[in-house]
Amino acid sequence: MGRMNTVFLVMVAILMAKEALAAQHVVGGSQGWDPSTDLNTWSSGQTFKVGDKLVFKYSSLHSVVELSSESAYKKCDISSPVKSLSSGNDVVKLDKAGTRYFTCGTLGHCSQGMKVKITTVKGNAPSPASSPSSSSSSPLSSPSTSSSSSTSTDASSASQCFASFVFIVAFLATTMISLF
Repeated sequence: MGRMNTVFLVMVAILMAKEALAAQHVVGGSQGWDPSTDLNTWSSGQTFKVGDKLVFKYSSLHSVVELSSESAYKKCDISSPVKSLSSGNDVVKLDKAGTRYFTCGTLGHCSQGMKVKITTVKGNAPSPASSPSSSSSSPLSSPSTSSSSSTSTDASSASQCFASFVFIVAFLATTMISLF
């Protein structure tokens, strides 16, 4: 019975650590989901991995529409959306590798550039958002790029710290249970 509890606790700890290590990417960085944000520059500075989450923060003037294809993305065709969101603080989990397309559902915003293409990759390599060198700005980087990397770096660091804490607590609990 004691071994079953130990195995169960280890499995729970692994699942919690995996979830905690997922990065949260605030779309558009500190400017958020807004027509003034250069979303192409923002997304090109990110690495999106399976398990990560996109966080769309925006005012009531906007929405988030997930499009079904690159063709719909290029044409700004929102007539057959995969998903429509409008809370102003929407979270989209990147649950598989591949490319996803998002735009604002407000008339004219997509054609003005309020759209983003997200390519999600498999793997465990650290993303640029979580590496120390990406948060420093170079003379060529814009302020929005630098602040978006900083936002992702903060979220990633907090996630890694939490994951370490969860792992230590799970290890201690497993050790204590196995002693009895």
